[in-house]
Amino acid sequence: MDESAAPLPEPQEPVQPPSPDQVEERIPVPPKWETQQNSSNIWLRSFISLAAYLVIGNYIFPSYRILLLITAILIIHELGHFIAMKMFRYKDLGIFFIPLLGAYVSGSKREVSQTQSAIILLAGPLPGILFGIILFLLFKQNPFQEFAGMSYYTIAISFLFLNLINLIPVYPLDGGQLLNRVFLDEESWVSKGFILLSIAALCWIALFAFSTPSYPLLLFPAIMLLRLFGDKKMTSIEKRIEAEGIHTDLDYADLPDEDYWKIRNILIEEHAGFKDIDPAPPYTYSPKEDRIVQMIKGLLHRHLIQDMPLVGKLVTILIWLAAFALPWFLGIYEVILHRLGY
Repeated sequence: MDESAAPLPEPQEPVQPPSPDQVEERIPVPPKWETQQNSSNIWLRSFISLAAYLVIGNYIFPSYRILLLITAILIIHELGHFIAMKMFRYKDLGIFFIPLLGAYVSGSKREVSQTQSAIILLAGPLPGILFGIILFLLFKQNPFQEFAGMSYYTIAISFLFLNLINLIPVYPLDGGQLLNRVFLDEESWVSKGFILLSIAALCWIALFAFSTPSYPLLLFPAIMLLRLFGDKKMTSIEKRIEAEGIHTDLDYADLPDEDYWKIRNILIEEHAGFKDIDPAPPYTYSPKEDRIVQMIKGLLHRHLIQDMPLVGKLVTILIWLAAFALPWFLGIYEVILHRLGY
């Protein structure tokens, strides 16, 4: 009996191992990190910074009255910024004090308006200047009036001096920020050159403007230089993110989880402070995750709305000039120079 031959098996293609990209796609991507920062934590940090400012200032200022006066001037000044930023719906607002250097208001907003920025920057020094003028006029009516053991003259001149100095067009003072934000393109080389000139001016003031060098003031130009170098590094990171095709023109809340981990990996490779973190996958959070989130938020593009017309810029200049001219019209500079013996 003939038996038919068994059919030969058909050749099969060799099984290819899955590519790393396919393996990564199968691993579920966890959600991006959400910071646990709340308003109570921000204000706790504010009060701690104020306490540190007062403790250190107690060893620097000649008397506690002067220390409290300077602190009150700073609080009134920063409250002006704070209220204006609150009015324009900035987020994560807080007032922080820097021992020996001053204070600042911290806040965030995705769309930054030129007009709003001008109002915010002027809202700090203008109330203090007006308050100083009112106190000076009260002093002229009664030169012997005092408050908390200090003459109205001392309080008025302190308000005027600190707030007028803040309007000088040197970055990062309010006047310098006003010039940079309203009249210069922050991304241009002109703006970078202005900041470098400000650094040189601040170094000169710290070393030569007073009878003895004021070395703590050198912290300002040092911080500004570090920020310039940091901005250059961030620009390099932004180019890598763009090369990956990641969309960054959005809020952090809208950033896809996959893109969060991709940007995170780029930061780990590029930023020296994150070299000890393993890239994903595996997807594990780090104790430095809050810092990573803050850097990612800084990489998401912020919009500067060029909404100030020429008339608005002229009004801003007139207000800035009036802040310096009004004390002159009232004879305040003349009285100060007379008291100084000039």
